[in-house]
Amino acid sequence: MTKKLLKAGAALLVKKKTESQWHEDDLRTIENYRPLDDDFMRELFRNDLPLAQLVLRIITGIEDLELTKEETQYDLKRLLGSRSICLDVFGTDSKGRKFDLEIQRADRGATPQRARYHSSAIDVEFLKAKEKFEELPVSYVIFITENDVRGENKLIYNFEWTDTANGTQLNDGAHIIFVNGAYNNAEDTSDLAKLVHDFRCKRAEDMKIKELADKTRYFKETPEGVSIMCKAIEEMRNEAEKLRTYQIALNLIAMGTLTDEAIAKATDLTLEEIAELKAQASAVTA
Repeated sequence: MTKKLLKAGAALLVKKKTESQWHEDDLRTIENYRPLDDDFMRELFRNDLPLAQLVLRIITGIEDLELTKEETQYDLKRLLGSRSICLDVFGTDSKGRKFDLEIQRADRGATPQRARYHSSAIDVEFLKAKEKFEELPVSYVIFITENDVRGENKLIYNFEWTDTANGTQLNDGAHIIFVNGAYNNAEDTSDLAKLVHDFRCKRAEDMKIKELADKTRYFKETPEGVSIMCKAIEEMRNEAEKLRTYQIALNLIAMGTLTDEAIAKATDLTLEEIAELKAQASAVTA
């Protein structure tokens, strides 16, 4: 039994492809990327405040929006014991307003409850101890979805708290927006319709918004940009492989039939890593 487990664990960790084969796969992945793919979107917006500002202006309709800070994969982990989230693109403008831009291809990732949680997490993150509730920043949680998750064939859905009896707005400063990535109306020449069109495009030459086309062309058609994308894909692949390795080790630990040394040999992890995984497993089951 022990030998079979060792062989199974080792087999799952063997790289069957050569570096050249991985590189060819990565090039095909880059070729098929669209801004609607969150891995590609994060690279498009990484350290590109002007592009993020342009997209937010188009979506929110705030023409004078001046973004002062922008970052990708922003972690919100303020509440101990609460579920942490990682924001795809997060920005702050000159008026202190907060903008969370999310790409969601799967419908289940763009539920009203998730949008509500993102909005609440931003509130908690940016209201310090002893500050008045009135000092909460205005916030925009924006989901660009591959499908029409609201089912009304609209380009954009804007939500705010209102009085259910007469429609009077609460004006609490919280905004939730769903942008329908499946919207396709040839007669709609608005900038938002163009943006949605471009988010579905694989090729820069097919895009209508110059700034987005230029950035897409850089990552897909220039040696420097392609190299950056290949490195990003490799890092994601290595991270996924590491997570699979950890899961294999956790499964072996749970079975309780192998020594730490045997698990380390089967997974190519260190004894320190095995000890840390065992401690984490014990904490979860405690």
